[in-house]
Amino acid sequence: MSERAVLEVIALGAEDAVAAQAGGANRLELVTDMAADGLTPSAGTVAAIRAAVDIDLRVMLRLADGFAAGDLDRLVRAVSEMRDAGAEEFVLGFLDADGGLDLRAVERVVGELDGCRWTFHRAIDRAADRDALRKQLDGMPGLDTYLTAGSGAGVDDGLPTLLAEAARSGEPGYEQRILVGGGLRLDHVPTLLAAGIDAFHIGGAARPEGWDGPVSIAAVAEWRAVLDGIS
Repeated sequence: MSERAVLEVIALGAEDAVAAQAGGANRLELVTDMAADGLTPSAGTVAAIRAAVDIDLRVMLRLADGFAAGDLDRLVRAVSEMRDAGAEEFVLGFLDADGGLDLRAVERVVGELDGCRWTFHRAIDRAADRDALRKQLDGMPGLDTYLTAGSGAGVDDGLPTLLAEAARSGEPGYEQRILVGGGLRLDHVPTLLAAGIDAFHIGGAARPEGWDGPVSIAAVAEWRAVLDGIS
């Protein structure tokens, strides 16, 4: 039997995390401040979520809106705080002012992760050259996933890119799992699954009442059913 598809849900707190797990999520992305597209949560929030659920969780390492690394010393301190709070997996991604990979910043932070698994997030969708970015990151310790919509505008625009990258699976720079998120809808899923993509990331889609409302068990369960082939 094939491995179950990943359904990753954004959690802002323990209530979100419990609901997401109850609906069938098998991974969480922990963030705060969705008005800035998700920043590093507090260590207390991470600890509370880690205590509330037993599924995998990845913690965002991002200090401010945008894709610049900002204060690297603060980021390194955040890694230590998150690990002390129970985090073992992370999400990060930094670009320079020209849209190129900020390799120095990534290497500095990844060095602090000490082998922890991590996702390079949707900064790839704002990169000047996606292929060059992937090849620069090839072999980076712990990198096992790219969170991407295929385009900065979302999955509708990025679908051809996602399918093309999925077809390159196994090539240097393309060995990591593709985690699709960013304007993702249920009607995109059959095409993505058929291309061999097996990981999906939702935020607003799990919250019928918007970001001020909680994660809905029923909304997550609907996604889980589609991913598991039950409609």
